[in-house]
Order: sequence, then structure tokens, then C-alpha cells
Amino acid sequence: MSHAHALQTLRTSFDDLQHKRITTQAFCQTWRAQSALLGALPQRYGQVMEDLLGRMEAGSLFTEESCSFSQEDLQANLSVWLDKATQTLGA
Repeated sequence: MSHAHALQTLRTSFDDLQHKRITTQAFCQTWRAQSALLGALPQRYGQVMEDLLGRMEAGSLFTEESCSFSQEDLQANLSVWLDKATQTLGA
């Protein structure tokens, strides 16, 4: 799978999550499955992504927004991550 295709997969899953077409678990699984993409990025990208995904999974256990696990804030950070990954790969 090309990097551009992997990035599109991430963008599609992000849109699906925002529109509640997939669960947080399915979203995180899709993102973690992009190992070739993560291998092409500096190591720090994988660390940051895993931290954000872990907090999303923990936050999804709450029915209301918690200041420690704001799903909206985590999604905003993942959007920034995705934009920076796209820039880094020149895709």
C-alpha cells in the first residue's frame, strides 16, 4: 500500500469516527494497522500517535466528556498529527 493510500485510509477512518460510522476501537485498530506508513515516518510520530490512541480508548469508556480525556481535543490532535505526517511524507 502506498503512503498516499495509507494516509487516505487514515483520513477516511477519521471522518467515519467523527460521523459515528465506526467505533473508537475500530478507528484505533485501523490507525495501528498502518505499520508501513509509521515505518516511513520519524519514530516520534508512532509514539505520539500511540499516546493519543491510548487516551482515546480510555476516554471512550466515559459517557460524558472528561477534562482528562476530551474526545474532541484528542480528535483535533490526531487531525494535526495526520496533517503533519502528510507534510513529512510529501504526500
